[in-house]
This record gives sequence, C-alpha cells and structure tokens, in this order.
Amino acid sequence: MNIQQIRNATLVVQYAGKKFLIDPFLAEKGSYPPFPNSLRQDQNNPLVSLPSSIDDIINDVDAVIVTHLQLDHYDDAAKEVLPKDIKIFVQNEEDANSVKNDGFKNVEVLQEDTVFKDVQLIKTKGEHGRGEILKLAGLVCGVVFKHDTEKTLYVAGDTVWYEGVQEAIDSHTPEVIVVNAGDNQFLQGGSLVMGKDDVLEVHKAAPSAKIIASHMEAVNHWTISREELKSFLNEHGISTSVLVPNDGESFTF
Repeated sequence: MNIQQIRNATLVVQYAGKKFLIDPFLAEKGSYPPFPNSLRQDQNNPLVSLPSSIDDIINDVDAVIVTHLQLDHYDDAAKEVLPKDIKIFVQNEEDANSVKNDGFKNVEVLQEDTVFKDVQLIKTKGEHGRGEILKLAGLVCGVVFKHDTEKTLYVAGDTVWYEGVQEAIDSHTPEVIVVNAGDNQFLQGGSLVMGKDDVLEVHKAAPSAKIIASHMEAVNHWTISREELKSFLNEHGISTSVLVPNDGESFTF
C-alpha cells in the first residue's frame, strides 16, 4: 500500500491496486471562514494550499470514503470536482441522503462486511471528543482495509483515544494506523481529535504498527504542531513508530 498525506484528513490510499480518496477537503487556501469559538480567528480555512493539483489528486480514483460530512472532510470544492458517478462510501443513511442530494449517484453506507473490488472495508466506531462536546461534534466513523496481498490498514478518522479505538485494534490487528492528531479544539470542550497522549495510547495498544499522524496544521482550531508532536515522540522513543508527514508526503508499506 501507499498512503499519501494530502491536507488535513485528506488522504490518497493506494491499496490492492485500487485508489481510494479519503475525506476530500479540496478548496483553495483561505476559501472558508475560520471555525468559530477557537484559535486563529484572523485566518481563513484551509490554512494551507493543496500540495498538488486537484486533477492529480482525483485522477483515476476508484472510490471515495467520507468518514463524516463536516466541511474539512467533505467540502464544496469536492462536491464540485468529483464525478457524480464516482463510488462514495459514507457512515450512515443520513449522510448517504445528504451526499445523494449533492448529486452523487453511487453512494453506499459502510458496513462491517463491505467489499469493494475484492478489498474488504470495515466500518469502525469513533468518538469526536469527550463529554458534552460529543453532542455538538456529531457522529463519525473510521475504516479498516483488508486484502490478502496487503497489510491491514486502520484509518481511525476524527476520534479521540477511547475503548472503541482499542476494540478496533484488538479486533483487526492493523499493521498500519492513520490517526487524526492535531488536537483540534474549540475554546471550550476539550479535544475533538487525538492529541499527543492519545497517539501514545495508540502506540501502546499496537506497538508493532506504523502510525501516521494526519489532520495537522490545516484548519484554524489545531492546537498541536507537527514539531511539537515530533518532540513528544522523540522524548518517548517512538519516533520511528509514529510518522508525522508533511502535506504531499507519502509512505509505502
């Protein structure tokens, strides 16, 4: 497999000969206002440009996976540029109806036994924060990829560390894990996605796995930088296990 960090949670995953686009956030830098009640109210989203052209990113994509419909995972630019007949997987019927209303004709709800062109796709649970903020943050999912010729990949999505992530690791023994690790927050309510301590817990749960830290420095409410995370990983001696890619960087496993 090859995993390319595009921007924020947007990934291009080449897996068993198929090209998957995950959580497409494709607008030009500064297209949207900042998320309210959070840091950097003077900066529009996305904070950074795409590392390559949209045409390169979406060319020959076999399927799109949208873990939830928040703007920084599925935006107006994605709705405009993606072919309306492309295969799109979503987490539930509510999201499926929304995506169909955007004009897409080939939308499917992920299950725990979904198969796409001989790649097994398994929906996993996630919690987009802790406590009261969960009511505002909404439902999310992750996905596990399996194929006889590939290592098992777990894309955790917008979740903090909690027992559901532990269960996914225990159930599927992924050898590669992507976590959203920008510790994004509003001014109240705490972490919406993983911070450095959450990433450490993922490593403890899957010490032999390679972990990729995604969803960093791209939207205004991030609170942990790549450099800060790298320093933390060095302090704990796990910098070879947890990779912190720049936008555009890719890894093959």
